[in-house]
Amino acid sequence: MNFELTEGQKLLLSTVREFAEREVLPIASEIEEEMRFPVELIPRLADIGLMGMQVPQELGGSDLDTVSYAIAIEELAKVSASVSIIVSVHNSLVLYPFLKYGNEEQKRKYVTELARGKRLGAYCITEATAGSDVSNEKSTAVRRGDKYILNGEKLYITNGEKADTFFVMARTGKSDRTHSLSAFIVERGFPGFSVSAPEKKMGLNASGTVSVRMSDCEVPAENLLGSEGMGMKIALSTLDAGRIGVAAQSLGIAEGAMEAAISYSKQREQFGKKISDFQAIQWMIADMATRIEASRLLLHKAACLKDSGADFSLMASMAKLYASETANMAADRAVQIHGGLGYIRGTPVERFYRDARVTEIYEGTSEIQRLVISRKMLQ
Repeated sequence: MNFELTEGQKLLLSTVREFAEREVLPIASEIEEEMRFPVELIPRLADIGLMGMQVPQELGGSDLDTVSYAIAIEELAKVSASVSIIVSVHNSLVLYPFLKYGNEEQKRKYVTELARGKRLGAYCITEATAGSDVSNEKSTAVRRGDKYILNGEKLYITNGEKADTFFVMARTGKSDRTHSLSAFIVERGFPGFSVSAPEKKMGLNASGTVSVRMSDCEVPAENLLGSEGMGMKIALSTLDAGRIGVAAQSLGIAEGAMEAAISYSKQREQFGKKISDFQAIQWMIADMATRIEASRLLLHKAACLKDSGADFSLMASMAKLYASETANMAADRAVQIHGGLGYIRGTPVERFYRDARVTEIYEGTSEIQRLVISRKMLQ
């Protein structure tokens, strides 16, 4: 077992870290307070290869392995959880299924432009009746000649405010809840497709979360992804890959919170000495550091399994579960170490605290992760 990063991975880490500190950090608080989607970052992210990280070079991507992908998301999340999830959703929830299940024409039309940052992707599954229970989708797609007519509404769509290319699930049959679902590539400009104003959220306020409505939305038949009835398979395999991205985001949030806590504890004085000299503070930092390192090991193992072609579903769920709970724990301890200052709006740890909460909810709640893990262990 080799725990060392390759030279290429080390170079990527330093490149993304430098980019995050130079381009993202100066606007991180501003875009959150203003609820502003940072569209100006998309071409810059594309310039350093982060909008098509695992896309082959012939399709405009960087052709990176999954460990490299996780490293990049982690480094972005240390500075801005919103920017990290914009990149993660685009890569893992849109480009991943397009590459794995798309035909050559779909890849040429959509993947290349997505990988080069010319398009932005969003993933549409969640509905009022279908959250953890993906099979309870109510949106429908009816074939009429050379088009499908889609009707329904999708909720909590990350990137939706600015995205122009959407992965959409809809029901194409009535045989049963699981095998009658299909996946489609939908463009923002298709007739009958509309996007709501961004939601006001607890955190991740710069990631442009919206609702999407389809009212007799006309989608060309050639935009069916895979074949009819494959939707559930596509969605679940995509979520497995997406959990690696959320685990990486969670790890970055935890690291950012810990680094802020360490820095503050070395400056803040109480009772005549730095608070970093108190055992109570030292133990909080020790707990954060240990959980962060364990999260990274789980994350990198899941990434390595994916790259090897092995079944990575179990390890992805473990990594997502543990890292997301670590992010919440680290953010909580960081606020505690900052004391009253940590409760003031606009401080980095206050933002980390709010941003961390959703990591235990989206792309599979902690309860769903435990369900996946327990079922795998009991097989």
